[in-house]
Amino acid sequence: MPLPYFFRSLYIDARVYPVKKFVLLFLWFSLPVFSLAQTTEVDDSVDERVFLLKDLEFFIDTTNLLTFSQISNPLFEQEFQQRESYQNKDYQSGASYWIRFSVKHNPSEKVWLVEFYDQTIDLIEAYVPKIDGTYSQSIMGDGLPFYQRKFAHKNFEVQLDPHPASVLHYYFRVQSHEFADIRIAFRSVDRLLFYALNEYFLFGTFYGMILIIALYNFLVFLAIREIKNIYYIFYIISVALYAMSLDGVGFQYLWPNYPQWNDYMAGIFLYSLILWALIFTRRFLSTKAKAPILDKALKGMIVVRTLMFVFEFFFYPEFFSFRFIEIIPLSLIFYTGVQVWLRGYRPARYFVIAYGLLLIGFFLRSLVFFNLIELTTISHYSLHFSFVIEMLFLTFALGDRITTLKDNRDRALRRIIHQHELNMQLKDKVNKELEQKVQERTIELNQKNSELAESNTRLIWQTNEINQINSVLDLDNWKLKNKIKEVLEERLMEKAMDYEEFKTLYPDTLSCYRFLEELKWERGFHCRKCKNEKFFNGAQKFSKRCSRCGYNESITAYTIFHNLKFPIDKAFFITYLSVIEKKTYTLESLSSILDLRINTIWAFKRKVQGQIAELELKGKRPSISKWHEVVLTEENNSSHLQKSLKQSAQKNS
Repeated sequence: MPLPYFFRSLYIDARVYPVKKFVLLFLWFSLPVFSLAQTTEVDDSVDERVFLLKDLEFFIDTTNLLTFSQISNPLFEQEFQQRESYQNKDYQSGASYWIRFSVKHNPSEKVWLVEFYDQTIDLIEAYVPKIDGTYSQSIMGDGLPFYQRKFAHKNFEVQLDPHPASVLHYYFRVQSHEFADIRIAFRSVDRLLFYALNEYFLFGTFYGMILIIALYNFLVFLAIREIKNIYYIFYIISVALYAMSLDGVGFQYLWPNYPQWNDYMAGIFLYSLILWALIFTRRFLSTKAKAPILDKALKGMIVVRTLMFVFEFFFYPEFFSFRFIEIIPLSLIFYTGVQVWLRGYRPARYFVIAYGLLLIGFFLRSLVFFNLIELTTISHYSLHFSFVIEMLFLTFALGDRITTLKDNRDRALRRIIHQHELNMQLKDKVNKELEQKVQERTIELNQKNSELAESNTRLIWQTNEINQINSVLDLDNWKLKNKIKEVLEERLMEKAMDYEEFKTLYPDTLSCYRFLEELKWERGFHCRKCKNEKFFNGAQKFSKRCSRCGYNESITAYTIFHNLKFPIDKAFFITYLSVIEKKTYTLESLSSILDLRINTIWAFKRKVQGQIAELELKGKRPSISKWHEVVLTEENNSSHLQKSLKQSAQKNS
């Protein structure tokens, strides 16, 4: 049986069998002989000492059931062991790590404290001995609001009370749901102030550089309007937020009252960092055109990383601690930059250097994690330095791209200027040749112009003669047309005209409407509603609308052509034949000539005959020369018209 378990069994048995108390007392005084405890001495000449977990005595309680009274019992002392083979990869998440830190107190003018570097530890219970031999308990961790800390610092500090010369044991219980880098610094308050001020100065420099680079790229975006600068700004802001979540600065300044956010912020900002890095890579390297296969790989990586983030955020937030998997997308980004650079894209060289240095920073941080290199300020903040250098080189890459574009523009401009000079030389040469040809052609044109002038003179003389002849012909034609019109009108007055001759006077609907307009309104317009004489053109052609009451009167209203269903020029001819009362045409022949139905012609003739009968009753029988008098009707004549039509119908029957 191992010695520690032997002592524990004795302790348990002693509570049951008092006889064994004497044996227990003997072993109790013998314990200092077997104790291998490492003691840290208070020495004002040495302000700081840093201990890894393997340098300390600790006990792992996987059950999380042991209490401080059990741990601090002298019989449990041998359970605390120093394990030099311990590595960070051996850390057991969720287990309680009980650490016994022995301090040999000496008279000192300084105030001393114990500090834990890892700001992501969920819970630290510190048991500090008092002068009276009892212990005081203080609880720390990122699971508690920031204002509960005694020191307003991102790390966890426990102040040691002054004691007379003696060796005292300090106990710490550390528990975290993810990896906790348990390193203890034993330092004076003076050293803490010096260290903290310099550390916060470096933080201010780091985040200030990020802010300056972000503002610079925003101004560049306003100047050149390239979206890749906005992607780069999102990327470096994600870098800053991720670094703040790891350093504890974010908890101290951004969300001090929400300790539950500490479990999520690092994972969220790390996802944002990778996402914008992939998007910026695609845009900056133009992978869609320069490396289509790698462009698809980057798109696939964006999708896969997003699905992983959703899975971690909603189902297993504990997976946020597996950050080494990010080496895959970063390696893909680096490989893509190398391939695009090898294909001749010059700005990619700074991009490759930037992500190469970032991968080196991740490599150094991994070496620190596995305790392969010593923990120093440079090694601890190697990732921060890598981010800063990476951002500087990416800024150089963006600037180099702008320089490349400017060089291309300058080369194109020089080619344009050179081509312009060649064009000017060619233009001068062509102009000289053209001047010679122009002179030759001018001489020829002068000769041709002289010939054309003579020809124009002859043409003008001939044109004048032709114009005189045309004037005489126009006059004769005008006289002839008037003569023909007079002859036709005289014939119209004397005897019946056939349809072809009648169409000479009224060839179409427009001419009929014009004649009807002159006949109807030869004495002016008189509104039949309000007797107003002022009007303007109506909705239909040749109609008139009263300016007072708005009554619209069409050209055929109050004429025998009102509601006419066939062409008005044919109605004119039927009216003409009805007035002269000559049996030149039968209904069948008239139907054939006018291309109308017999019933249509007969019905319209009855309407005209009714109007003629109405006029005869008034003693106004129209003659051949005044056949058009039958056209106009009156409202109060409708009864007489119907009566006449009825009499005519009886006579015809």
